[in-house]
Amino acid sequence: MNAPEVQTTVVGSYPVPDWLKANPSRTALRDAVMVVFQTQELAGVDVVADGELYRFDVNHPETNGMIDYFVRPLEGVTADLSREAIEAFRRDPALRFRAAPAGVVRGPIGEGLLNLPKDYEFVRGLTHRTLKFTVTGPHMLAKTLVDLHYRDRPRLAMAIAEVLRRQVEAIDAAVVQLDEANISGHPEEAEWAAEAVNHVLAGVRGQKAVHICFGNYGGQSVQKGLWAGLLPFMNRLKADHLVLEFARRGYDEIEVFRDLRPETRLGLGVIDIKDNGIEPSDLIARRIEQAVKALGPGRLQYVHPDCGFWMLLRSVADRKIAALVQGRDAFLGRR
Repeated sequence: MNAPEVQTTVVGSYPVPDWLKANPSRTALRDAVMVVFQTQELAGVDVVADGELYRFDVNHPETNGMIDYFVRPLEGVTADLSREAIEAFRRDPALRFRAAPAGVVRGPIGEGLLNLPKDYEFVRGLTHRTLKFTVTGPHMLAKTLVDLHYRDRPRLAMAIAEVLRRQVEAIDAAVVQLDEANISGHPEEAEWAAEAVNHVLAGVRGQKAVHICFGNYGGQSVQKGLWAGLLPFMNRLKADHLVLEFARRGYDEIEVFRDLRPETRLGLGVIDIKDNGIEPSDLIARRIEQAVKALGPGRLQYVHPDCGFWMLLRSVADRKIAALVQGRDAFLGRR
C-alpha cells in the first residue's frame, strides 16, 4: 500500500500513565509502551513514537526527561551543584530560562552510561508500524549546562554531538528526530547550532528529522521569535524534513517556508498541545490546505501535534491523536 500524500506522526512524548508511576517496573513500562503504540495504531497514525515513558523521572516531572535523561549519564557531567557552579549559572544569561542547571561540565564529555540503542531495542519489537526514535539535540542540551571545562558553548555542543552521533549510528529506526527547543529564541546561534545538529544527523541511518518549537515547559512557550529569523538555521540543516510548531502560533508565517531549501520537506503542527480543546477534523483539514496552497505540491510531508503530549491528560491526548488522523483524512477526501 502506498503511503498517503501527507502522513501523520507524533512529536514524541505521551502522558505517563498513573499506574506506571505507582509501579515503575520493567514489565509495567513495557505494558505502558505497548499502550502508547496501540493508541496510535488504532487511530491510524502512520509513523508512531514510543512515548518516551522510560525517560520520565519523578524528580523532574516538569520536563519529562527531555534534558536530564540525556545529560546526567554523560561522562564529564555531574549533578552536584557547588557554590561555584551556582554562581556561574547565575552569571550566564544563556541559562536564564531555567530555574537551575541540569548539570555541571567538569571534564571532557563522553558517552558514560548513556545507552540510546538499548532504549531503542526495548521498544522496537512492540509495534509493526513505521517507528520514529527521538533524541534531544546538542544545542538544546548544551544550553542547559554550566560549563566549567570547555568554557565555550559551541565546543560543548560539538562534544555532545559526537556522543549523540555514535549513539544514533547504532539505531535503525525509520525516522530519527532531533528535538531543538532553544534555538527558536536564539537565531544568532544558527551557525554553530546547525554544525552540531548536522554532526548528529550524519550518523542517522533512516530519515533525518529536526523538531523545532518555542518551548513546552509546563505547557508554556519559553522562547520568543519568528520563523523568518530561523530560516538561515533551517537552511543550514541537512535534514530530510522539519517538524514545526504552528497550531498555537497560527499560520500567518507559512509563506516564509517558500524559501526553505527545496531538499527539505515540511512537517506542519496542526494540533495545539497547550490547549485541552479537541480540534475538529474540518479545522485541521483547512490548516493543511492552507499550507499546501502556500507552499505548493510536494513540500508538506507530515502533519503532527505542535510538540509532545506529556503535559496533557491521557484522555485529551488520545482524542487529539484521533483528531489528527481524522483531519488529515478529511483533507485527503476520506470522509
